[in-house]
Formats: sequence, C-alpha cells, structure tokens
Amino acid sequence: MPCSPAKARHLLKERKAEVVRTEPFTIRLLYGSSGYKQEITLGIDAGSKHIGVSASTKKQELYSAEVELRTDIVGNLSARRQNRRTRRNRKTRYRKARFLNRVKSKNKGWLAPSVENKVQTHIKTVNNVYKILPVSKIIIETASFDIQKIKNPEISGKEYQEGDQLGFWNVREYVLWRDGHECQCCHGKTEDKILNVHHIETRKTGGNSPDNLITLCETCHKKYHAGKIKLNIKRGKSFRDAAFMGIMRWTFYNRLKEIYPNVRMTYGYITKNTRIRNNLPKEHYIDAYCIAGNMSASRLDYYYYQKQVRKTNRQIHKSNILKGGKRKLNQAQKYIKGFQLFDKVKYEGKSYYIFGRRTSGYFDIRTLDGTKANKGSVSCTKIKKLETRKTILTERRSVFLS
Repeated sequence: MPCSPAKARHLLKERKAEVVRTEPFTIRLLYGSSGYKQEITLGIDAGSKHIGVSASTKKQELYSAEVELRTDIVGNLSARRQNRRTRRNRKTRYRKARFLNRVKSKNKGWLAPSVENKVQTHIKTVNNVYKILPVSKIIIETASFDIQKIKNPEISGKEYQEGDQLGFWNVREYVLWRDGHECQCCHGKTEDKILNVHHIETRKTGGNSPDNLITLCETCHKKYHAGKIKLNIKRGKSFRDAAFMGIMRWTFYNRLKEIYPNVRMTYGYITKNTRIRNNLPKEHYIDAYCIAGNMSASRLDYYYYQKQVRKTNRQIHKSNILKGGKRKLNQAQKYIKGFQLFDKVKYEGKSYYIFGRRTSGYFDIRTLDGTKANKGSVSCTKIKKLETRKTILTERRSVFLS
C-alpha cells in the first residue's frame, strides 16, 4: 500500500526499501511487512485514442493516469506494403503472386494489427497498475455503437443489410451518383465531361470509403495534384473509432477475465450521470475515477500523462531516392553519446524526453505536450539520463481541484 513521502525517505535512508521506478515513484520493502491491504478498485475508461485509469479505496484515490495510444500503425503498415512492392518490382519482377498465402479465416481470434496493438496496450496498462498496487477489483467501461443508426436514425429491419451502395456496381459509380455527376470544385465551369473520383485523404490512411471520395472533373483533378488549386473540402464523418470500440469491446473484457479474477463491466450512461451529478469536468482519468465508484474518496491533485511510442523504425531506407539512384539510410545509430531516442533526461532541474538526435551530440529534448527545452538543440554534456527509454513514456501533470 502507498505510504507518505516522509516515510518513504526514512525507509530508503535506513536501507529498508529500494527504488523500483521513479515515475510513479515506487519503492519495494526489503523486509517482511504485516501484509495488510485495503480494498482497491481499478476503473478503466477504454477508448480508441486515450485510456483513462484510476485506482482508489473508499477514502482516497491512489493512482490516476491518462494513456495516449498510437494512431500511426495504419499509415506505417501501408508505407511498408508500398516499399515492399516497389522493392519486389525492382529485384524479382517476374515472381509469382503470393497474395493468397495469408489465411486469416482459420484464426477466429485474429484482429487487424492496429486494433490488436490497442487491445494489448489496454491490457498492458492494467498490468502496470497491478505491478505497483494490490488491486482487488477491476471495472471497465466500454461502448458499443450502432454506426448505421448514427448515419440514419430511422433505419430498421432489412435496411440494415442493404446499405447506401445497394444497386450500384462499385464505389466509384455510387460516388458519381451521390455527387450528381458534377465536379465538386468548379461545378461544371470547365465544361470537362471526363469525371474522376478523388481521395480527400490519401488512399494509404483514408482508404476507399465513400466518405473519403469526391467527384472532380479531370481538369480540376490535374490542377489540384499540380498544386495550382486548393480544395476546401473535408472528408465525411469517419466512424473508425466507433468501429474499433465495437470490435475491441468483448475482446478486451474476455482477455482480461482470463488474467484477473474479479472483472466486471459498466456502461457509459452510468459514468456520465455520476460525473454530472458530482459536477466533475470531462476528462478520461476523471471518467475512470467515476467508473471506480468510490466517489467519497479524496482525489489526487495530479495525474500521470502517458504516451505510447514505437520501439523501432523498420524502414531501412528513405522513400525518396537521391540522384544517381542512391538510397539513403533512414536509421541513425541506436546510441549517440550514450543516449537513445525517448530516453528520459534531466536538464536545468526539469525532466524531458529525447525526440531527436544529431551525431554531433546535440539533442532535441521536449515534454510530452511538445514543449521544447529551449529554441535550439541541447548539448549532451548538459543533460543527465534519468531513465532508459520505454514504449510508454510518463509525465506527471498537476490538476486544479475545484
């Protein structure tokens, strides 16, 4: 169980405890204790971009955190696929196609890599809390969304099986019909009869969803890609986050039940009602506090903001080829002057993370909200390593309690 800072200092000074981690500051006793533990409830506000975490007893909140998940996996996988295809085309141009080698239907538990990563990060977040606190109960709030009901509130019956594209040969034909076979940029002023379907976001990240497609005449399409005109058009509402929550809801809950015994689920409307009734602001870690259910517990005046980062950059060469057909390496040395990317360092009495490095020994150090230590780079001689890099970076932030 957590103790006061003064008691922790005495235990460390008398060598009755050792430091396990610096943030959150955790010590481990080196002697047998009484084993007394209070009942701790862990509230988890599951999400597609952020996770809210709060562990509390009936009297006080012991741990509060907000975890920012990775959103770059889809783009990275698309870039990797593109690079592999170009490499195969250069080196093994006439190789037989192998697209049907990957069989996913046999594995019923298979999830898309972006979804699988987020589910695993949810579980890892719970595991990290269990490492520092004797949690006795877990309460999870997940959500399910009826995406078709959001698009059309009056949908019912067999209409669920029909969809918007019923009666159209393909997505292109549907988009042209939806836009009235008219260019959405010039609205026919160029008198170009050839129509193209344009991706608002790149195909790599936005996909071929009708909400990401728009009709342009060939003249406007070419001008746009030549940089001569700009389109003040945003893609339609994306339901990617809602789809993720629908997929991961039961996967996360069932996987967690296999690891920990006392796990149960709650609902968003209960959390919202609790938050409004207690006049609390809308934050992920506050939602988690409400989910835990110990509303009489005194809240912490700080929380831990955590950000998930990738381990390595797997792209060996940069995509753009230099003159002479040279392919420049995309990876720097792992260690420069004894430091690596995302190491936690101390500079002028404050904690930062390394976000960029130069072989000369000057580093770009920042906080997790992007604030730089100074306008330029910082010399490696002026910083001190506090902690070796991890996949989840942690930063303590203050909270104003009303």
